[in-house]
Amino acid sequence: MAELAALEDPKTREVNEKHGDDHGVNLGKLRALAKRLKTQQELARRLWATDDTAARLLALLICRPKAFERDELDVMLREARKPKLHDWLVNYVVKKNPHSEELRLSWSADPDPVVASAGWALTTERVARKPEGLDLAGLLDVIETKMKDAPDRLQWAMNHCLAQIGIEHAEHRARAIGIGERLQVLKDYPTSPGCTSPFAPTWINEMVRRQHER
Repeated sequence: MAELAALEDPKTREVNEKHGDDHGVNLGKLRALAKRLKTQQELARRLWATDDTAARLLALLICRPKAFERDELDVMLREARKPKLHDWLVNYVVKKNPHSEELRLSWSADPDPVVASAGWALTTERVARKPEGLDLAGLLDVIETKMKDAPDRLQWAMNHCLAQIGIEHAEHRARAIGIGERLQVLKDYPTSPGCTSPFAPTWINEMVRRQHER
């Protein structure tokens, strides 16, 4: 904890706070520290228990993802309210855990929109990597009905799923683009030069174009 405190930088904190995160540790330095510590599951659990965001991010880098029980991950997700913490927990830990599919189903139906967004993130992963058994048309139905009025983080996760369906599954592409065009979600999102817009029709068309160029 003392080492993490020494890495705290006011300017980094200022930037992070604009994105809803409450720590001032440069992520490159955090990763270097994790590399030195290597995998330590018990230390990871103790760091998580501190309730300090930088310590929890470090915990996610040194933990053993498959070692967590289902209920343990459910509690951790509900505690991880900061965007970066939530994102790393889902992507670095839950996706690699044997309970991920069970949690995907449970979280997708959760009334808490932040928890539900984790379920949609896991669904997006399946759309891309293991779509067998998914009802893609049914997912598009839900997105078409609920994405427009969903809270920000849930809306973002649903939009990513919409784009992924359009990118990966040609038979659903026209409908996915049509839903995006009708709902206009993230159409005016500020996008840096050289980056792809998160507006689903633009995103889908650009990624499909790149696939065809390979």
